[in-house]
Amino acid sequence: MYRTVNNGELRKTHIGKEVTMCGWVQKTRDLGGMTFVDLRDRYGITQLVFNMDINSELCHQARTLGREYVIQIKGNVIARAAINKEMNTGDIEVDVHQLIILNKSKTPPFTIEDKTDGGDDLRMKFRYLDIRRNAIKDNLLLRAQVSSETRKYLDAKGFCEIETPFLIKSTPEGARDFIVPSRMNAGEFYALPQSPQTFKQLLMVAGIDKYYQIVKCFRDEDLRADRQPEFTQIDCEMAFVEQEDILNIFEGLTCHLLKTIKGVELSSFPRMTYDEAIKTYGSDKPDIRFDMKFVELNDVCQKNNFIVFDSADLIVGINVPGGSSFTRKQLDSLIDFVKTPQVGATGLVYCKHNEEGTFKSSVDKFFSNKDLNTWAERFQSSPGDLMLLMAGEANNTRKALSMLRLHVAEALGLRDPDTFAPIWVLDFPLLEWDEDAKRYHAMHHPFTSPKKEDIPNIEKDPSSVRANAYDLVLNGNEIGGGSIRIHDKKLQQQMFKHLGFTDIQAKEQFGFLMEAFEYGAPPHGGIAFGFDRLCAIIGGKESIRDFIAFPKNNSGRDIMLDAPSKIEQDQLNELGLKTNLS
Repeated sequence: MYRTVNNGELRKTHIGKEVTMCGWVQKTRDLGGMTFVDLRDRYGITQLVFNMDINSELCHQARTLGREYVIQIKGNVIARAAINKEMNTGDIEVDVHQLIILNKSKTPPFTIEDKTDGGDDLRMKFRYLDIRRNAIKDNLLLRAQVSSETRKYLDAKGFCEIETPFLIKSTPEGARDFIVPSRMNAGEFYALPQSPQTFKQLLMVAGIDKYYQIVKCFRDEDLRADRQPEFTQIDCEMAFVEQEDILNIFEGLTCHLLKTIKGVELSSFPRMTYDEAIKTYGSDKPDIRFDMKFVELNDVCQKNNFIVFDSADLIVGINVPGGSSFTRKQLDSLIDFVKTPQVGATGLVYCKHNEEGTFKSSVDKFFSNKDLNTWAERFQSSPGDLMLLMAGEANNTRKALSMLRLHVAEALGLRDPDTFAPIWVLDFPLLEWDEDAKRYHAMHHPFTSPKKEDIPNIEKDPSSVRANAYDLVLNGNEIGGGSIRIHDKKLQQQMFKHLGFTDIQAKEQFGFLMEAFEYGAPPHGGIAFGFDRLCAIIGGKESIRDFIAFPKNNSGRDIMLDAPSKIEQDQLNELGLKTNLS
């Protein structure tokens, strides 16, 4: 046995015991007559002490240790003279009487500490070193805990964990597939699944009425900090359920995870329709940790000879509590922010509601004090607040104001990562029109059921049809989404028709599912949680990358492995493939 205890285990109660320990050298301190070594493993850090007067040879050996050397020691646990209250093991140290170097280490390219000097690319190239840092290690341990607690909860609710295939058929809907050539079936290709959607529906047909899987999914799409080409879902499906049943089960899962992992009890899960969310927050994933709801002002702002407002489709704004203290420099920075390419607005109007009750706006030339007071009444603004207004085409203006709202909230410290505010967004449009392709796309996927009362409108007014779909939003991030599915063959055929599929195409792509519906498909529905994103939010971070052991960069590359990479010509020949990159 290499060790009898780990480096986070020892306490006062262990004083006087002999222990064998292993780990990595965090740092050494040579104080002349004494040498101290911090020994680290996954569990914590223990201080080792070497005394020149007692064993000079051993002390000299300790002084040869470099950072990240792997060592084994034997020694006695003693009380620490200078207690370190910042460490779990700060009451003790180990007086070493035997030291074995198990493996030496080159000097690491960055410091293995909570705060490191390594940039993103460097840390990803040496990810195995990065994981030694508490910041990443703790994230991965949290991820493991979320996985374990998810399984506990769903198992207790009668769900059955079933694996579905990774080598499947390519389908044209959704993001681009990752394609896998088949050697045994020359000229034919598998695809990696974007989700197990059709398989979990088939499991409902098969009589497995409660299914789940913590599963890898793959999408060949442009990436951001919160996206990866391979990601993980908590994938669930239930038969003989309605929307309310699914919402209740997964509110329970969310409560269970936050209580067991963070000690947070959620009091409510408010609900809002998609249309309400867009109108109130400019987003279908609103952050409700703070207020600043949208206020529309067309009727009180137009016909004042201010052409920006008079020509606008929509005038809308937010009230920033305490914002009248913003300096001119801060206000200018907000204007600069909305003009950035990612926001895309042309400008911003502000109005300070001063402490003494007066107003100062950027459009005083066009609006009287009486006009501005009317604004304040509409905003329910108080002295000391700041009103921010934007104008233009409705959809673009709402999106821009939504981004400004989050930006201002971030600056004011209103997006507390230790506060958790969930909300269900319901009643999404079933279809959205693609102007370029001149056809409809499914807003979620082709298997989402329309609201029963909207089914008659599918033929005469497809854009008005609402989906029996729901998203769970937490702190402004969509953590889960799902729907009640279509289980009737005729309705599914109708859906394919509106999505531009010919009968032949529908049969070619989804004939297996349509056939299954002819053998007694039960009513069913489900949801999928973005597991990586859920872990990040519980961990108080926006990006998922640090919660994945070996992530890809923003170009979808694995810097450590240097993948994707070219393959040998012999492999291409065996697969019957040619590259054409000229």
